[in-house]
Amino acid sequence: MNLNNRGWNFLGAFICYQLLVTALYFQYVDGLEPCPLCMFQRVAVAAMGIVLLLNAIHNPTIHSISNRIYQILGLLTALVGIGISGRHVYLQSLPEGEAPACGAPLDYMMDILPFMEVIQTVLTGAGECAKISWRFWGISMPGWMLIIFIIAALVFSFRLFKAFQQPKPL
Repeated sequence: MNLNNRGWNFLGAFICYQLLVTALYFQYVDGLEPCPLCMFQRVAVAAMGIVLLLNAIHNPTIHSISNRIYQILGLLTALVGIGISGRHVYLQSLPEGEAPACGAPLDYMMDILPFMEVIQTVLTGAGECAKISWRFWGISMPGWMLIIFIIAALVFSFRLFKAFQQPKPL
């Protein structure tokens, strides 16, 4: 099974698009306000979707340098997503009294703080990130995103492994 062909890349990009549309649905239709970690997870999903879309459009051969670069970039975005959603799940698993205090809204922090300080502040977590406002099968949204990012990382790792294998002679 060749997971490096154009169809799989378009499918992955479409899934990322659907994840973003679903997040916007929950925000604007259901009224669930995203916390800063949710926003960073959206950025990771968008970055992963862009990598997959560019890979689909370019459609390099499996053993080419450009394919390896796409797989490394995709793996990096998935690992960043794992880190962010893993931190989010950890904050949600804390007992109520141990969750950090709520911080300033993300747009306010972006206006007054340097970018790296905003990232550091958001990743240390805030009280609104510990709140669970939605579950499906007992798993919160960040939990589902963690599962999705882990699956994506496994797929990108497999594809990267295949890209570095020697082609079989005919």
